[in-house]
Amino acid sequence: QVQLQESGPGLVKPSQTLSLTCTVSGASITTNYYYWNWIRQPPGKDLEWIGAISYRGTTYYAPSLKSRTSISRDTSKNQFTLQLSSVTPEDTAVYYCTRGPLDALHSARREDHDYWGQGTQVSVSS
Repeated sequence: QVQLQESGPGLVKPSQTLSLTCTVSGASITTNYYYWNWIRQPPGKDLEWIGAISYRGTTYYAPSLKSRTSISRDTSKNQFTLQLSSVTPEDTAVYYCTRGPLDALHSARREDHDYWGQGTQVSVSS
């Protein structure tokens, strides 16, 4: 069974860089033809797709966050990471990592992604 687990600091100060890691078990992140996504949900708001990295290592970003976002991977550890720079309190959210097909790129709908991590709360506050 495929499992995804987010990890990282729960509290980040404004202007710093948020860094999260998703550890995947039960599947390889290089397996054709899956995409590994980051999605977030701010309090009281809808899910928002942040970006993804493909089985080939190609990255994709939401236009609104592209200038501050970097997604990378470590295939030896079967992990992929999210870095979001210059954070503000508006970046406070529950952050999820997911697996999905090509059609799920840019989608934050739960039904479009076949596996989700449990989510991790990240708060941005001084």
